[in-house]
Amino acid sequence: MNLLENLGIDVIDQGKTRVVLKMKIEDKHMQPHKIMHGGINAVLAETAASIGANLNIDDENSVAVGVDIMTHHLNSVKDGVLVTEATPVRVGNTIQTWTVTTHLENHAIPTSLSTVTLKKVALK
Repeated sequence: MNLLENLGIDVIDQGKTRVVLKMKIEDKHMQPHKIMHGGINAVLAETAASIGANLNIDDENSVAVGVDIMTHHLNSVKDGVLVTEATPVRVGNTIQTWTVTTHLENHAIPTSLSTVTLKKVALK
């Protein structure tokens, strides 16, 4: 089972300029204080940015991998469905930077904001 399946992350939309994910909050996402673990925000951000970044790589012998992530946890989450949207800030030949916003479904206020930088690396 991969990470997306294990955490229940669904890819809603994916393209070179926008990636959208959804995830229903479950007990497995919680920390002992009954609020969602902050690492989930980072996982969602890097997953969305990685999907988009890899769609921008035309070389089948290379992939984009995360080299830096900065996540700001803005609001705690106890339940509901999270929606994560990633859009590129810059797509270069070897480095890409994406901005990622996560919010509860049907709410405009972000629960987290992230910046993800990815690097193109050779598979072999």
